[in-house]
Amino acid sequence: MSPSPEREPAAGSSVADPAAAAAAEGAVRPGGGDDAVRERAAETLRAASDNLLARQSDEGWWKGDLETNITMDAEDLLLREFLGIRDAERTESAARWVRSQQQDDGTWATFYGGPSDLSATIEGYVALRLAGDDPEAPHMAAASAWVRKQGGIVKSRVFTRIWLALFGWWPWERLPEMPPEIMFLPKWMPLNIYSFASWARQTIVPLTVVGSRRPRRPAPFRLDELHADPEDPYKPAPPAPAASWEGVFQRLDKILHVYHKHHSKRLRKMAKHQAVRWIIERQENDGCFGGIQPPAVYSLMALYLEGYDIDHPVMRAGLKALDDFSVARRGGARMVEACQSPVWDTCLAVVALADAGLPRDHPALVRAGDWMVQEEVAKRGDWAVQRPRLGASGFAFEFQNDNYPDVDDTAEVVLALRRVDTTDNRRRDAAIRRAANWAAGMQSKDGAWGAFDADNTSRFPNRLPFCDFGEVIDPPSADVTAHMVEMLADLGFSGHPRTRRGVAWLLREQEPDGSWFGRWGVNYIYGTGSVVPALVTAGIPVTHPSIRRSVTWLEEHQNTDGGWGEDLRSYHDPSEWAGRGESTASQTAWALMALLAAGEDDSEAVRRGVEYLGRTQQEDGSWDEPQFTGTGFPWDFSINYHLYRMVWPITALGRYVHGGPADTHSGSPAVRTAA
Repeated sequence: MSPSPEREPAAGSSVADPAAAAAAEGAVRPGGGDDAVRERAAETLRAASDNLLARQSDEGWWKGDLETNITMDAEDLLLREFLGIRDAERTESAARWVRSQQQDDGTWATFYGGPSDLSATIEGYVALRLAGDDPEAPHMAAASAWVRKQGGIVKSRVFTRIWLALFGWWPWERLPEMPPEIMFLPKWMPLNIYSFASWARQTIVPLTVVGSRRPRRPAPFRLDELHADPEDPYKPAPPAPAASWEGVFQRLDKILHVYHKHHSKRLRKMAKHQAVRWIIERQENDGCFGGIQPPAVYSLMALYLEGYDIDHPVMRAGLKALDDFSVARRGGARMVEACQSPVWDTCLAVVALADAGLPRDHPALVRAGDWMVQEEVAKRGDWAVQRPRLGASGFAFEFQNDNYPDVDDTAEVVLALRRVDTTDNRRRDAAIRRAANWAAGMQSKDGAWGAFDADNTSRFPNRLPFCDFGEVIDPPSADVTAHMVEMLADLGFSGHPRTRRGVAWLLREQEPDGSWFGRWGVNYIYGTGSVVPALVTAGIPVTHPSIRRSVTWLEEHQNTDGGWGEDLRSYHDPSEWAGRGESTASQTAWALMALLAAGEDDSEAVRRGVEYLGRTQQEDGSWDEPQFTGTGFPWDFSINYHLYRMVWPITALGRYVHGGPADTHSGSPAVRTAA
């Protein structure tokens, strides 16, 4: 099990000292709104802050569970079956989790309350077959019948069919080809590995090795029941129009299949050697690859096929890292996290508690600050391909991912460190300066910021038949750009050209209805909740038409219960779902943060939103939030960050009670030289 599980608060825990308790009650800065509402909000804030403080680790970090969908668990079992190391205990604990997530009709969704998903249902079904579930059992028969009704395995995503091909349940010849010779493409050429987003790149490189081998392990059972047409189970889809980009890439895929049969053995050997070296160079100190599950499982598979034994140190470390992604759940179940989020959770928790009124020298904030400072990245990663002259720094999302720091984490960590003292403030200030310079230097040509790379905007990768698993490029987004603008403005650079270009980009990207699209959170509420505070911090007046349109949009999308919610289906059907859905604590907080930044402290919408948070708070100070409000890939991969239900409401309530964000100006000139 993971050595870093979600911290549950101890019974009876409270704010650590009287000063902090007074701060949480609203004794520091004057707030807005009705006095009675504000007093009740202060009570809600205090209880939530107590709960969050009790979740901090002894080392200073916070980490909530990161819940995605059962394909993580199914693929973990399939990997271990492929490697010959699957054991009964792990299989049963995973199966319990998979069964617990099955819907009444026998299917699986990819997010709470979402529609049935074909690929997830196939993978969940196979996982339970591995666990010994009878295919004739009602829950299994319902799943297989639904799969057949949807067209069967042939209609599933490429990655699902790759997993099935490993055991002969699908022919390799009927999968898109991605040869390892892609490693030879120069960086200026379309479809070179650096034209893919970091997460796609880390997945595709090992899969080129796997695909070149086309391995087939003995199947432990047949899957005939998942084919809609037993007479022609591998019937291809109709070809795309020849003149379309899809048609062009389909013809390219046919050429690559021919090349696979007649490839140069010398070139293939060199390509695989280069790919293996690339993979191993990116293994982190904790054994993981990229800090996320997909690259890890495919990298281990590729290395195993290239002769790395299970007992090889690289393999042992990689498997242990995957073991550490396991989280115990109720009833003996085990859930596999797609990744872990300690840096992200910690910086958001620090901002929340500081905005709640904790003094910057509070022991919990000092411990968190010390931990964050030591997490600064000091090596050059893949980002340096586009920014070769930029000094190394930044912060990653996970415990270990020095090859892939990201702009979003870096901006939020800087904002968090600006709110706290550490045991060595000079070291803190130097880290802030380096990190801010690095993040500013990751600005793309259009003035905005992506998450992991600059100018990762080529649309060619999206058109490959291989790439049907979600977003495979990393273009600038409104939420990341907003956090960068907020960080630069907080550092005193509102007038800097980088900040002004970011502001101009955000104003251009506003939707006609007044909202902003959310790339890494759901969805238009998250985007709007990120952008409005950033614009105001950067000097855009609250009377600006863009701000007023966003306020109107938020008011129009407030639910009758006073909260805000947005279903993940807004990515698929924005006309129906944008800003619409069951109220959640985190999305209500995002809306409140935008409205408060826009000067709406005394508005009816804010009052009702604050009251919603108070009314739905649980006795232990937390909120119940089964809904997925985080985004990995819009629509294709969704996340329930279990700490979001705490950090965002605390931030919003703190700003309501205290009249704005916490003071970030420590007076040190060292932090004011960035950008």
